Amino acid sequence: MTGETVGVLGTPRPSGNGTARRAVPTTPPIVDWVFLGMGEDGHVASLFPGAEAGTGIYYSVIGPKPPPQRITVSYDVLAAAREVWVLVSGTGKEAALRESLRPEGETPLGRVLKSRKFTRIFSDFPVEGA
Repeated sequence: MTGETVGVLGTPRPSGNGTARRAVPTTPPIVDWVFLGMGEDGHVASLFPGAEAGTGIYYSVIGPKPPPQRITVSYDVLAAAREVWVLVSGTGKEAALRESLRPEGETPLGRVLKSRKFTRIFSDFPVEGA
C-alpha cells in the first residue's frame, strides 16, 4: 500500500500520483458510542425485519416508512461498538421489545442484542426480566 492514503469509511483520497482511490476497510470500525431508537416492528438503525442484511460497513436500504431511501451501518458495526444504548419509548413498542429480549428473539434489535455482551436499554414502560 505504498503511496496510498487510506480514507475513513471508504471516502476517496488522492493517492501518491494525484488520482483518487477508494480505500475500503475490510473490518468494521470500532465506534465509541451508538445511540439507537427502536421502531414498533423492532427495527433499529434502518435495519428492518425480513430485510436482507448488507455486507461491509455501511450500505443503502429501502425502508417501509418515509424517508424510504436510507443509509445504515451493518450489524457487524453495531456488534463491534464499545457502547450501544437503545431508547424504546412510546405506545406500540412494548411487544417488540419483549420479543427482542427473548433469547430466540428474531427482531433486528434482538439480533443486535445477541451479538453483544452488554447493551443499555432505556424505556418508559416496565419490562419484566430486563
